[in-house]
Amino acid sequence: MKRRADGREETRAPRLLRQPFYCEENVWHLCQEPALVDKRRDVVFISNAERACPMWSQKAGRGKPIVWDYHVVLLVRDPPEIWDVDCTFGVPLPAMEWLRGSFHPGVPPPYLPSFRVVPADLFARTFASDRSHMRLPDGTFRKPPPPWPPVGAESVPSNLMSFVDVTRPFHGEVLSLAAFAARVG
Repeated sequence: MKRRADGREETRAPRLLRQPFYCEENVWHLCQEPALVDKRRDVVFISNAERACPMWSQKAGRGKPIVWDYHVVLLVRDPPEIWDVDCTFGVPLPAMEWLRGSFHPGVPPPYLPSFRVVPADLFARTFASDRSHMRLPDGTFRKPPPPWPPVGAESVPSNLMSFVDVTRPFHGEVLSLAAFAARVG
């Protein structure tokens, strides 16, 4: 296996499918990537009880912080890297570098992020989205949908919001910003 100048293993670059505003589907596709499938991976849902989580260095923010109701990234371990196709710094990034660039000090406590960390294999087996969360009352999409069909496990009803809701038990473990930083740092 070849190594990069920083000592990390060099792998064949995965396809980075990206549809803006459909981060959960972007990450679902990353979970299927052959170059990443043999690595220890977790899917990380970022939100809070207010569903208003400020993040910096996001493409949709155009140089300013953006407030997401939720965001989803892939954590690849050993060494810890974040795969966030919406980040302006590039993909992948060392986890602590991504954390420092994405979350700034001084955010009021209700808006601090929580992180639902779900093993990628469990996510791939149990996640499903019908994209209903992106539809307006008249049935049109808030943002253009991806060109691919909705993703997820067969015969599983849409459960995206169960993953997003960090106030209720569901798959994975919910961590504070400090606890997540300690885990990946």
